[in-house]
Amino acid sequence: MLRAKKISGKKVSEIVVEQIEDWIRSGKVLPGEKLPSVRELCEMFDVGRSAVRDALTTLKGRGLVDVKHGEGTFVCHLDTSQLIPDVLLVRKSDIHKLYQVRKILEVGIVEMAAENATEGNLENMQRSLDELAKAKTLEAWEADYRFHEEIAKASGNNILIDLMDMVSTTTKKAIMDCHRIILSKESLSSAIMEQHIAIFEAIKARNAGEAREAMYRHLNYVEELLDKNVKE
Repeated sequence: MLRAKKISGKKVSEIVVEQIEDWIRSGKVLPGEKLPSVRELCEMFDVGRSAVRDALTTLKGRGLVDVKHGEGTFVCHLDTSQLIPDVLLVRKSDIHKLYQVRKILEVGIVEMAAENATEGNLENMQRSLDELAKAKTLEAWEADYRFHEEIAKASGNNILIDLMDMVSTTTKKAIMDCHRIILSKESLSSAIMEQHIAIFEAIKARNAGEAREAMYRHLNYVEELLDKNVKE
């Protein structure tokens, strides 16, 4: 179900563009799918018709939608590899800081998960990995995030879980950006999948040391991947 945040302030049409663009890039609306009508979008965003029309014109100019008179506005089929330079959400200056935090938290957390994970935790991790392996769109980032979230839960330490939640918004953006990049190259997707499996297998084997190393390798890999692809 599509949801929109109510909008106020200046540059209203640009904010509408950002939200619709997020629907498209996150896979909430798929190529060939029709967007809500102008009237419906006005109601969803609580803005005027001119703001919505300007937003659709901008999206059309970016090649994201096709406006067919008398029919509506449809999402275009996109070449993900061409979109990457324009859509990354995490700035280069933020990447190093975020991954410093993730390494401090998640490398320690995964050790505890290897010691404390329940069968339920392991089943949830496996389910997320299965979804990640099957996903062929940007929506894969959600399975990726749930995998890391379940590891935090498996630590059994509520304070660590709360600390992870504090950086969840930025972490989600980074994971989403990672998946935007790997969608353009199958070898990258395979590498990320193998890293997740290595983390899971170490947790399942109750090998805290190997789990720690596997998580550190994974976070280093993703940090370098983002650093190479993100713009200042």
